[in-house]
Amino acid sequence: METGLRGRTALVTGASRGIGKGIATALAAEGANVVLVSRRQEALDAVAAELAEAYPQVGVFAKAAHVGEPEQVQECVAAAVERFGTVDVLVNNAGTNPYFGPLVDISVSQAEKTVQVNQLSIVLWTQAVWHASMARHGGSVVNIASVGGLVTEHGIGYYNATKAAVIHLTRQFAAELAPSVRVNGIAPGLVRTQLARALWEPFEEQMNAVLPLGRIGEPEDIASVAVFLAGSASGWMTGQTLTVDGGSLIRTSVTVG
Repeated sequence: METGLRGRTALVTGASRGIGKGIATALAAEGANVVLVSRRQEALDAVAAELAEAYPQVGVFAKAAHVGEPEQVQECVAAAVERFGTVDVLVNNAGTNPYFGPLVDISVSQAEKTVQVNQLSIVLWTQAVWHASMARHGGSVVNIASVGGLVTEHGIGYYNATKAAVIHLTRQFAAELAPSVRVNGIAPGLVRTQLARALWEPFEEQMNAVLPLGRIGEPEDIASVAVFLAGSASGWMTGQTLTVDGGSLIRTSVTVG
């Protein structure tokens, strides 16, 4: 599959671990320069060193930023454009979930943090790359939502509400930024990441037994789809969110025979 990503520049938020690191790695493997963003510079530098060693032909730039702080977003995008000239791909991956429990008990501070990182950041980074680069040069945006944005679920209802918003923001930005910028999303199921550890670690065997494809996800499962959406192979797609969940949404209790 020809992706057309060689020599392009991709900025990935939440890139120091998990799905974000997996996507950055996959983009670098396709020959794209990568801009790594997360809150901790030390963690980013470690990922940058790994990528620079594995893919010496691409540029790697690591810059710490809080994804929900407008000034830090602007500074990061400006630095990326200064370094590479354009930002051709934006992957809005950063996410957080500071609360587990019923919606009636979530605190204002927990709700505000969830919205700032999961939802507002989509707007801030898309605005920033549009004004700094994509309005003139075009590009593609990939938003990481969640299957939780499509269902109700115990304990993480507010997190899921922000992910439902990501799915709608994907459609809205796709309508507004066409035809020069494509905007698509991914709704992952349960993936082996630090953020989701409490959801999979105690129950992995049970989850594997009920998932149609027999296992929980790995970051690489999401990364390959992100590369597809970022590159030219999906050139006639926009406003779509692809569910990548091992079949979790088609589980059924019906047995045959």
